[in-house]
Amino acid sequence: MGFLRRQVVIAALTANAIRPLPGFRVSFSVFFAGWLTGELAPQVLAFTAADAITHATGRRRDPLGLALAGASAAGLLFLVDQARRVGTEVEDALAEGIGLDYVEQLDHAPTPAELAVPWRKLVYPFRLRNDQVRVERNIAYNDHGKRGLLDIYLPVGRPPEGAPVLLQVHGGGWTIGKKEEQGIPLMQHLAAKGWVCVAINYRLTPRDPFPAQVIDVKQAIAWIREHIGSYGGNPDYIAITGGSAGGHLVSLAALTAGDTSWQPGFEDADASVQCAVPHYGIYDFAGSTGLKSAILMRDRFLGPRVLKKRWECDPEAFEDASPILRITPDAPDFFVLHGAHDSLAHVDQARLFVEKLRRVSKRTVVYAELPGAQHAFDVFPSIRSAHIVRAIDRYLHWHWNTYRREHT
Repeated sequence: MGFLRRQVVIAALTANAIRPLPGFRVSFSVFFAGWLTGELAPQVLAFTAADAITHATGRRRDPLGLALAGASAAGLLFLVDQARRVGTEVEDALAEGIGLDYVEQLDHAPTPAELAVPWRKLVYPFRLRNDQVRVERNIAYNDHGKRGLLDIYLPVGRPPEGAPVLLQVHGGGWTIGKKEEQGIPLMQHLAAKGWVCVAINYRLTPRDPFPAQVIDVKQAIAWIREHIGSYGGNPDYIAITGGSAGGHLVSLAALTAGDTSWQPGFEDADASVQCAVPHYGIYDFAGSTGLKSAILMRDRFLGPRVLKKRWECDPEAFEDASPILRITPDAPDFFVLHGAHDSLAHVDQARLFVEKLRRVSKRTVVYAELPGAQHAFDVFPSIRSAHIVRAIDRYLHWHWNTYRREHT
C-alpha cells in the first residue's frame, strides 16, 4: 500500500474515532475501527509521523498524502488529549457521586505519580502480565463444563486474609467471550494491592438462551460466598463488575438479589453484592425507554439471538431482563461508566438508567460519561483505561473502607 493510500486510511479511521458514523447496520464496523484508533491513538500518531517524515525526506513527495498526514496528526493529538483528560473527568464524577471528602476514606490520598499517564506501559499495549499477581485457573463453580469455570487472581508472596472480593463478568454479546479476555488490567491492579478477584465463564446463547447467563452469574456469587474464604477472600463483601453484556448481567444480578426464580437449585443461597461497577452496559431489553436504538436492538438482536423470543409474544421476559425496570430502593451502590461515542450500546440508555437509579435507590450512584470513548474502552492498557482502572480502584477502596467502618 502506497503512502497516499495509507494516509487516506488513517485519516478515515481518525475521523471515525472523532465522530463515529451513525446507524444500526454499520454499528459494529464503526465501533471496531473507532475503538482501536481511539485507544491506540498515541501509537497511530507515532506511526503517522514516522511515515510522513520518511516520505518527506524521499525523492518523490505526495503533497496530498502529506496534507492528510498532517490532518490525521492533529486529529490524533486531539484524541490523545481527550483520553488524557479522562482522569480529571472521572475524579469529578467520583466527587459528585460520593462527596468531595471521599479521599479521606482511602488508605492514602492518590499521589500525582499515581494519577499521571503511565506512558511506559503504552509501549506494549497488549502486554497483560503482572509479576505481582498469580492466577489459579479453571475452578468449577457449577456443572456446565468449560462454561462453568472461574479463575482467581491473587497477590504473589503474601496470602490475603479477609480481603475484599471483585467478581468480573465478561462481555461478548451474550454469544461469545471468555474469562481470560476482559477486565484483566483492573483485576491485576487490584490483586497486586491485596484484593481477591474472580473472573467467570458463563453459558452462552443461542445454545443456552437467556436467563441461563444471569443464573450462572448468581451461582458464581453463591460459590464465592461459600468458598472464597479458602483463598483469603471475605465472603461477606463482593463487588461486581463487567462490560457490555457483562455490564448488563452485573447490573441485573445486583438488582435482583431477591429473585429466587433465577436461582434454580440454590434458592437459599445469598446472591447479593455490595456494589456494582458496570461498563457500557445494556440496560433496556424491553425498549421501555422508547429509544430507537433500544427497540432496534430488541427486535433485531436481543429477541432472536439472546432470549430466542419475540417481544410481541412474551413482553414480560424482556421486561424481566431489563435492569432499568428492576430498580428498587434497595439497589446496592453503583458506579456506572459509559462512553459518549459508544456505537454498540447507546449512551442514552446509561443516562436514563442512572437517572432512575438516583431517583429510586437509597444508595449512592456515581456516573462517569467519557467524552470520545467507544465501547470496550477498558479491555487493554491505554491512556483512558489507565485512568479508569485507577478511578475504580479509588471507588472500590472507598466503598470497602466505608463498608468495614459500618460493619465493625
